[in-house]
Amino acid sequence: MRSISAKELKNKTGEVLRKVGEGEKVLIMKRGKPWAVLSPVKAEELKPLGLREYEEAWEDIEKALKTSRPRYRTWEEAIRRTRWRA
Repeated sequence: MRSISAKELKNKTGEVLRKVGEGEKVLIMKRGKPWAVLSPVKAEELKPLGLREYEEAWEDIEKALKTSRPRYRTWEEAIRRTRWRA
């Protein structure tokens, strides 16, 4: 298992995620101590966590968007009204 610092992870996130996607586990060190492990995940491991694969979740999002009614007519109206709430 390869280990990297949290700073290195920040600077090389894409490269590290590619390695994890290829099946490698990566130990993340913070201030010289083990902090976390990044490891590949299989679809069957997501179900007990209540997570779904991207494609499945996105289909539900698209269905919800098609059946919902927009609150504002245009994006300009949405921005104008929501900016004053903060």
